[in-house]
Amino acid sequence: QVQLVESGGGLVQAGGSLRLSCTASGTILRIEDMDWYRQQHGKERELVARITNGGDTKYADYVTGRFIISRDNAKNTAYLQMNALQPEDTAVYYCHAEIRSSWLPRFDDFWGRGTQVTVSS
Repeated sequence: QVQLVESGGGLVQAGGSLRLSCTASGTILRIEDMDWYRQQHGKERELVARITNGGDTKYADYVTGRFIISRDNAKNTAYLQMNALQPEDTAVYYCHAEIRSSWLPRFDDFWGRGTQVTVSS
């Protein structure tokens, strides 16, 4: 069984920084994209940042220049460095990954349980 576990959320003042981590464990043959999504209260889950296995990145416009996604393939871990946080960044942040976990030629979607990020003004 594959699991994604996020860590690093918490309470921070506006202008502060947090670093989220997401580690995949279990039977893992390969991880393709690793993503960070967020869900604000009463809103749909949205993509914040994506990193491919080769290191290419994509960001939502509202985090470009403030957030940095990275990964360590040897550790099956993705990170999200969040700087200049604002109250509107308050949300539950979820990790998502496309993982091949068997000898079948396919990748399945896995999600973490989320970590709360709260930014006070």
